Amino acid sequence: MAQLRSLLAVLENILAKQDHLAGNILSVVDVLVWCDLYPVMTDTRMRKDVAKLSKTCSWFDKLAQHSSFSSSLAKFSTGLDGCKSASLSLLSLHPQVKASPLPVQTGGVAEAVPQPSLSTVDQAQISAAQTGWTAKAKQNKDRKGPCLPHKGERNILITSALPYVNNVPHLGNIVGCVLSADVYARFARLRGYNVLYVCGTDEYGTSTETKAVEEGLTPRQICDKYNKLHKEIYDWFNISFDKFGRTTSQEQTEIAQDIFWSLHKEGCTKQDSVDQLYCTHCERFLADRFVEGGCPLCGYEDARGDQCDSCGKLINASDLISPRCKLCARCPEVRTSNHLFLDLPKLEERLVDWLEKTSDKWTSNARIIAKSWVKGGLLPRCITRDLKWGTPVPLEGFKDKVFYVWFDAPIGYISITAQYTEHWEKWWKDPDNVEYWQFMAKDNVPFHSVVFPCTLMGTNQNWTMVNRLMSTEYLNYEDAKFSKSRGVGVFGNDAQETGIPADVWRFYLMYSRPENQDSAFKWEDLMTKNNSELLANLGNFINRATKFTKDNFNSTVPEMDLNKDDWEMVARVNQELGSYINLLEDAREREAITAVFNISRLGNQLMQHNTPWKLVKGSATDKSRAGTVVGLSVNLACLLSVLVQPYLPNLSARLQEQLAAPPTVNVIPEQFHMMLAPGHKIGEPSPLVEEIKAATIELLKAKYAGKQSERGDKEKEKSVPAPGKEKSPPAPGQDKELVSQLEKQVAEQGDKVRQVKTNKAEKVLIDVEVKKLLDLKKQLGAALGQPEGAAAGSKKGKKK
Repeated sequence: MAQLRSLLAVLENILAKQDHLAGNILSVVDVLVWCDLYPVMTDTRMRKDVAKLSKTCSWFDKLAQHSSFSSSLAKFSTGLDGCKSASLSLLSLHPQVKASPLPVQTGGVAEAVPQPSLSTVDQAQISAAQTGWTAKAKQNKDRKGPCLPHKGERNILITSALPYVNNVPHLGNIVGCVLSADVYARFARLRGYNVLYVCGTDEYGTSTETKAVEEGLTPRQICDKYNKLHKEIYDWFNISFDKFGRTTSQEQTEIAQDIFWSLHKEGCTKQDSVDQLYCTHCERFLADRFVEGGCPLCGYEDARGDQCDSCGKLINASDLISPRCKLCARCPEVRTSNHLFLDLPKLEERLVDWLEKTSDKWTSNARIIAKSWVKGGLLPRCITRDLKWGTPVPLEGFKDKVFYVWFDAPIGYISITAQYTEHWEKWWKDPDNVEYWQFMAKDNVPFHSVVFPCTLMGTNQNWTMVNRLMSTEYLNYEDAKFSKSRGVGVFGNDAQETGIPADVWRFYLMYSRPENQDSAFKWEDLMTKNNSELLANLGNFINRATKFTKDNFNSTVPEMDLNKDDWEMVARVNQELGSYINLLEDAREREAITAVFNISRLGNQLMQHNTPWKLVKGSATDKSRAGTVVGLSVNLACLLSVLVQPYLPNLSARLQEQLAAPPTVNVIPEQFHMMLAPGHKIGEPSPLVEEIKAATIELLKAKYAGKQSERGDKEKEKSVPAPGKEKSPPAPGQDKELVSQLEKQVAEQGDKVRQVKTNKAEKVLIDVEVKKLLDLKKQLGAALGQPEGAAAGSKKGKKK
């Protein structure tokens, strides 16, 4: 990095004196250096380090807008990781092969130029590609009724950490838990595995009682309100739960109490006394969050009983200065209360043995966190609380208490399965026949890797224990942290209101998934990834393939006669397909999505290299070749419709509708095969992805700044346009800056349209650029207060 900074400093000095590196005109030196800097300058983390080099950044960004540069970027991803993942799908030359004249066939067209790549393809892989092309894919079983394990099959039980019911989930909660689990569940189903995915709201405990007090509702009313809200958000995100339940159920009470009795009979519980604050006026022991007072560390007057919001330190409620009850503001007194504890030291040896055998397939952070907990020895864990809202403790002498939420909540996975099917024990008491996968953020790991396993072990019953504990790091918001308590970040209901489709959110959250380290949600990056990967790469290829099939082959898949280079391309698709499967088998979801985009890049290269829009105007041989390229492309689009399904289920469904693909294609195959045979009629093509405009992002970024509770007034003042459906900008005099910006964008897009026409690009690409220009002119006209159509030239249509 030090060497890079030194080189960048040299560039900064040069560009401070002149517009380009070799003078005041663009030269090959600029092109070469720009390409070398592209991975660094498009990486959000690295860009921060070089932001102070204003001349270099300005030079880079200006060239990025140049038509010759921007048109090439569809082949690339962004950032260090993105460019690395894209490298295997880029064309390269083999310098060791001596160039020779291309033989001309009778039809007058030269054989296609070979398409070598950085990833080698040997003859065995090509032969396998030829064999696999005509093979029939294995069909998944279609079962009715509740999903239950089946002997001899791969049975996978999936749970995602139960979201707490006292608040709205933010994007960090969604990507770390339900969305990560959903992507894996959809993948597993497409592979033909027998999958059950359950989740629900965690509804008992102090936080629910606190929220009820804040909103003037009963705990039950709070749970009903937020369970409904959570479900609506997850439905919008298209999370494919088999069952989304809740922990406030009769099944929860029965199963939790039964597990407790088993622990008690096995001697794995013990009693002890705890000093707690008691409010004589309210006649109740006060949980930590029901106590406020002066912080003993910094003196802040409104510290909570568990943590001070001023200094951020963890504290004990009994240590507060002048403590007061949050409900009545009176000073509580210290009293002793007897509680039940889970005897973790008694179970420690069994837990350590189990961790050694099981945790090697967990994520790295899950292993580290679990082993750090047991490293210093386990202590008894209190499993009861002096609350009203919770699962009642059935033991005599403790019937005025409820179970602690972190003893009770994981049992919710079992009780929600019992809400789904009366045969729940087939999933939960058959470890030899069921794989159990858990998805969560790293802060939930201790309870799922130590407390919950010890709870099940202590019953001395044959429970299905977690095999794969998949935990993420944290997703941050811009340069801060998501926070439910402070209302910082973008929340699930916020995402719904932006007008950006759910699939785009799913895609970006997975593309930014914090698999191995913390990552950040950034509005500009969301726009960049949508416009470069989803639109310019995936969407562009699919639209070209389907539109060309409709316009030149009567919406019919043409006959295909694959040549040597085609088979090499199919073999390369198989490489990416194999990588995709292997990565998702380990739930490495962020890495796996790059394989999808690599395949669509191969499709773009196939079309661009063979130029079927020219071949269809040539000889019979040319037209036949065009048919092969288009047939291969539309089959590749069909494969992509299946591979994107775990990430983009709505886009997948729309694409399969456009392809008129039969339901039988919905299997992730081992090899790319002919999914749509010659003669198959496709449906009506239409764009699948909309561009997100910079103006939209600027408004959204401003709208969702600050705390969620402070946004009400802003939302009344501003209306945010949805991508592709921007609302009319303000009238003249209200936003001159927007008018100026739109005028600049119209001029730039006009230049781009003229350029693609001059280059004689294919019609579908010209149409896309013209549509963008007309949209911009429409926005400009509205900003200037002109009647609709005036800015676009108000061309009259022909009379019929």
